[in-house]
Amino acid sequence: MSTSTIILLCILGFIVLLVIFAISIYNKLVQLRNRFKNAFSQIDVQLKRRYDLIPNLVETAKGYLSHERETLEAVIQARNSAASANQKAAADPGDPGAIKGLLGAEAALTGAMGKFFALSEAYPDLKANQNMMQLTEELTSTENKIAFARQSYNDSVMTYNTARETFPNVLIAGPAGFQEAQLFEIENQQEREAVKVEF
Repeated sequence: MSTSTIILLCILGFIVLLVIFAISIYNKLVQLRNRFKNAFSQIDVQLKRRYDLIPNLVETAKGYLSHERETLEAVIQARNSAASANQKAAADPGDPGAIKGLLGAEAALTGAMGKFFALSEAYPDLKANQNMMQLTEELTSTENKIAFARQSYNDSVMTYNTARETFPNVLIAGPAGFQEAQLFEIENQQEREAVKVEF
């Protein structure tokens, strides 16, 4: 074999190794992106459950809080906004704008639910209602599941973002369209407190 043939084979071998390495990085990034999207789907399931419970809570409370119509309507409106934002985020969990929109809608819902529960404290008959107690227990359980799902999602996002930003992965991630994923963070300290559902 001539020297030029050996050099050509070495160059081709090096190129093949680079391509295999790039494919390996790409596949790993796809795997990590799918993992955080799956983690978001777990949040989505629990949020939908919560959105289904809220109208039942409001309906149960209507008879007791009939003159508090504004509060009840605010809860339903906040619930509908959060459900809409959740649908948008669930369609593309990799879209940071959709996740931020969901976080804002969830903050508004948490505030409305806080006012609802604070108001309902003044009605002993409502607190003693068996249906209301069962719904609040289910809501508390759902809130706990949401917290665990958020933690899992944030862990997956951190792993994905770290892999996306490290060298040499960053050389593949940018041109291949792997965008930074948004953590499910609560920025306002008041919003960090879970909805209190004490009855």
